[in-house]
Amino acid sequence: MSLIKNWSNIYVEAGCDEVGRGCLCGPVVAAAVIIDINFDQNLVDDSKKLTFKTRMELDSYIKENAVDYAIAELPPEFIDQHNILNASIHAMHQALDKLSTRPELILVDGNKFHPYNYIPHQCIIKGDSKVLSIAAASILAKNYRDRLMIELHEEFPQYGWNKNFGYATKFHREALIEFGPTIHHRQSFRLKYD
Repeated sequence: MSLIKNWSNIYVEAGCDEVGRGCLCGPVVAAAVIIDINFDQNLVDDSKKLTFKTRMELDSYIKENAVDYAIAELPPEFIDQHNILNASIHAMHQALDKLSTRPELILVDGNKFHPYNYIPHQCIIKGDSKVLSIAAASILAKNYRDRLMIELHEEFPQYGWNKNFGYATKFHREALIEFGPTIHHRQSFRLKYD
């Protein structure tokens, strides 16, 4: 099943998605992507369905062929202060702020969004497996965050962030029991596993 290239058929659409909501550490990252009718890449799909290698290969295609794209991140302190849902939506707003092209319709993965800049928006459940621009945004956001967690792994190798990317895997939970949280952990999340 190919993804929908244009949801409305008339508006300039920005697809938005975020990644890292369920992680114990690291930032939440959002991307906004505007594509047009000439965007031709059948491999683009929900980032969760793609291998790391395929995602990384698609990264440059999306960046070179999108009409516009932007990525934003918010740190654990912001997440702790405002909660993960608000941080996710705010990160999407920040990604939209960075676009040079003003969208006329915002397509959001999921069921929650706060109004942005008087631009109409449409929330789409599982949007990253239905709409091409949202899928492209999910790939850019995931790649950006994965690269960041691999870099942070160099600093704190005992947590296995190069493999779990900050999610609550058994290895990560055991490392938290042994070493406790780092400055990159979200203090408002459950970090005690003993």
